[in-house]
Amino acid sequence: MQLETYISDLLYRYECVTVPEFGSFLTQSVSATIDEESNTFYAPKKVLSFNEQIQQNDGLLAHYIADVEKIPFEDANKKIARRVKLLKSYLTQGETLTFKHIGEVVLNNEGKILFEPEYHLNYLTDAFGLSQFVSPEVTREKLKKEAENIERVIPIALTPEKRKAKPYLKYAAVALIALTLGGFGASKFYVNQIETHNQLAQEEATKLLDTKIQEATFNLNPLPAITLNLTKQSGNYHVVAGAFRVEENSVKKVEQLRALGYKARNIGMNNSGLYEVVYGSYETGKEALKAIRVIRKTHNNDAWIKVDNL
Repeated sequence: MQLETYISDLLYRYECVTVPEFGSFLTQSVSATIDEESNTFYAPKKVLSFNEQIQQNDGLLAHYIADVEKIPFEDANKKIARRVKLLKSYLTQGETLTFKHIGEVVLNNEGKILFEPEYHLNYLTDAFGLSQFVSPEVTREKLKKEAENIERVIPIALTPEKRKAKPYLKYAAVALIALTLGGFGASKFYVNQIETHNQLAQEEATKLLDTKIQEATFNLNPLPAITLNLTKQSGNYHVVAGAFRVEENSVKKVEQLRALGYKARNIGMNNSGLYEVVYGSYETGKEALKAIRVIRKTHNNDAWIKVDNL
């Protein structure tokens, strides 16, 4: 049984993995570190340690072995016990035990277990994929000194000596500034002239438009007044004549009822997708009941009242 493989698997998920009657392997998360001497950057990781005092069986290792090997829990405990007995015999003989990807275990002169971890694996799952790397040394100051030494030997084009050797550059700069200011002044004068011209043209157009409006106002002939008597139906109580799937049929029904003297109208499509036609609409339920009694006796026994705020 490769006991170290099962321990390694559990160290990814737990901070303490106990081997009964032997000791416990512990993990502690640490932040990323930098070795200034070697310029090496180390990713966050779990630091491994071993505590010989924690030997009580918590069942974690046995349950994991039983689940992986598909064996009873008691059989897993027996396997662990046999393996621990063999490990202790190796230690008493002075051998060094190597737990792969975990570390080495050995007995000291006092019979105590010493543990030396190894870090080929990072058991911190949050740092998965991160590895250590070395950054090259930054030599800014060294390069700066080299540049200063070169400048002392070979003058750079922008040194004061070079500027004095070419006085015409100074006059060219003054001329460029003068031309820029002059062009700016001319451009501003031209823009002002255009704005003045546009303002005068707009005022002239406004006066002409006002004149045309006044002439048109005086030339209008008064029209005779027309009085329209429109009766708008209102009310939430409607006496329904029928509902029609085709809108054209509802229009014909309205025309028929209006020919009979009813104030019929189409009140639109209901929730079932039918176009409803009403004899009329009334303010109160009493008026609607009075109307439907007459309609049922004289015209349509299937008429009904719909209450809706249209």
